[in-house]
Amino acid sequence: MKSLLHAISILHRMVLSVFAVLLGSSVGTNAQVLDSRPSSASGTQVVILGTGTPQADPENSGPAVAIVAGGTAYLVDCGPGVVRRAVAAERKGIVALTPPNIHVVFITHLHSDHTLGYPDLIFSPWVLGRAEPLNVYGPHGLQSMTDSIEKAWEKDIDVRTNGLEQANRTGYKVLVHEIERGIIYKDKNVTVTSFLVKHGSWEEAFGYRFETADRTIVLSGDSAPTDAIAKACNRCDILLHEMYSEAAYSPPALKYFRSFHTSSVELAKEATEAKSGLLVLYHQMYGADVTYDQLLREVKQHYSGNVVSAHDLDVY
Repeated sequence: MKSLLHAISILHRMVLSVFAVLLGSSVGTNAQVLDSRPSSASGTQVVILGTGTPQADPENSGPAVAIVAGGTAYLVDCGPGVVRRAVAAERKGIVALTPPNIHVVFITHLHSDHTLGYPDLIFSPWVLGRAEPLNVYGPHGLQSMTDSIEKAWEKDIDVRTNGLEQANRTGYKVLVHEIERGIIYKDKNVTVTSFLVKHGSWEEAFGYRFETADRTIVLSGDSAPTDAIAKACNRCDILLHEMYSEAAYSPPALKYFRSFHTSSVELAKEATEAKSGLLVLYHQMYGADVTYDQLLREVKQHYSGNVVSAHDLDVY
């Protein structure tokens, strides 16, 4: 009976989502659409689940992006709030982001702000009915992190599987793939290629290139300036890139940012070399006196291409 009720609940949410689409509802109504093409379930969508930083800003969840192709969602990073943002997108009509439907995640690096939602992605969709293991791709050290998470929640797993909840014994499992550079994933919808970027003292930090039937999308992850991103993009349709403003930080902080991240001026140079159809600023780092709008203006001062500043739940 419990399984039947859960199935009915999922079906109900899917029907509501379809009606939302038919009524013209869309995610991220302020988002720019590449080449004025409508963002629809039949084409590849880039859904911004979180644009935040380590700052505890309730308006911006932790860094997470979903590439939706062929009715399947492929996540990149899992900052705080990722599952709840996925549900917000589902309620706007993107059924692929119904939590039990999330099965594949790519991690750029193991910084806490990019992975604090990892336990959420492991356990919440399972509690909501996911029966298949989660496939996760990322740097070396990911297996150790995953083992520690399962150990930390072992009592929860025991109670849910052996107690009255009668949860399945497979949906919380994780298949970890510690990756190298090159093609790391391919199915009927997408081919994913990883490449190394520079992120301060991290030994491994990756960017990702997604190739679908209709779009090529590149995500920088956290990175200091490197020509690897422009080479991976090479006239890609969408380039999502992190950035910071030098005007936002004092000299001591700038020593860190210049080693770990890309300034607005440096990004403009990289984007000019990359020649993407659309540059999307995400994971934007700003201070008390610098806003997202100012970050966008700084890039536009040195970059003549199409560029937008992403907000949570925008769709491109």
